[in-house]
Amino acid sequence: MLRDWGSRDTAFITMNREMRERLVTLAGAEETHVCVPLQGSGTFTVEATIGTLVPRDGKLLVLVNGAYGTRMVQIARVMGRSVEALEWREDQCVEPQAVGERLAGDESITHVAVVHCETTSGILNPIEAVAEVVAAHGRPLIIDAMSAFGALPLDARQVPFAAVAASSNKCLEGVPGMGFALIRRDVLEQCKGNAHSLSLDLFAQWQGFEKNGQWRFTPPTHVVAAFMQALDEHAAEGGVAGRGARYARNHQVLVDGMEALGFRCLLPRAVQAPIIVTFHMPTDPKFDFGDFYERLSDKGFLIYPGKLTVADSFRVGCIGRLGETEMRAALDTIAAVLDEMGVHDLAPVPTA
Repeated sequence: MLRDWGSRDTAFITMNREMRERLVTLAGAEETHVCVPLQGSGTFTVEATIGTLVPRDGKLLVLVNGAYGTRMVQIARVMGRSVEALEWREDQCVEPQAVGERLAGDESITHVAVVHCETTSGILNPIEAVAEVVAAHGRPLIIDAMSAFGALPLDARQVPFAAVAASSNKCLEGVPGMGFALIRRDVLEQCKGNAHSLSLDLFAQWQGFEKNGQWRFTPPTHVVAAFMQALDEHAAEGGVAGRGARYARNHQVLVDGMEALGFRCLLPRAVQAPIIVTFHMPTDPKFDFGDFYERLSDKGFLIYPGKLTVADSFRVGCIGRLGETEMRAALDTIAAVLDEMGVHDLAPVPTA
């Protein structure tokens, strides 16, 4: 990131081509999909993907069991698309059978969207089963894989999807500032004129890359350069399997350690992704999350507030440039902070 890359220089154009090729390869999609990168956060790419793939007279069904599914509903509404939500509690997985029933009962639905790992709770949705049901009903599937891509398996040869959206940070461990969508070429070819936005038109963005290898508007040059280094490190670690294995070890250490302290996880391990873990808030009156957070932050450890409606909670991440040493250090620090606060009763706050 210390080099000032020329956005129209041959070296940068070559870098973009290699990046796009490597990302479709990560998803086993070399023969079927194209990679369309986009400036901005992951949400920019989710909005661009929905706006490009869902025609203006289409109807989107969003499978919602957390804040990021809800966000896709909001995105579709803001851009004027017809949209419906099929909802579950934040601690429940999306149910493929219910998806099939909804699709069978409403022929006006043209597209389906789902979050792979819903980090509101940390739940892992059954993406393979959902994809099979959606494909069996002849609808294209859009997957928000922001917190899964690069660490959790997603192979286009086994999981039928029209598009998957992800970003340069999260499990690929680059810096934020760029998202990308992997879109079936035959689907994208039919999307001209769908987009509600000039700059979020992934069909036009793809056409630009196909024409001259360049971004249509000022690219995040330093983010791309850093991302290429991140992809090299991802490959050196063993790709998706290697990265996922490290996160799984981090998750195991975290959950075992927090449960030993007395905390209780929101989710059973069978549906918990090794990305971020939600813990119930303790009942001890001496426990104040704001104080807990600040004390941990002062010692170099940042956690997440809860996003649930079903329970008072907080979250701890397992991803990033972290290993068992850092996870155990976090656990030691959490124990020390609880002692400083005089918190001893870690039983969870009762849910309604």
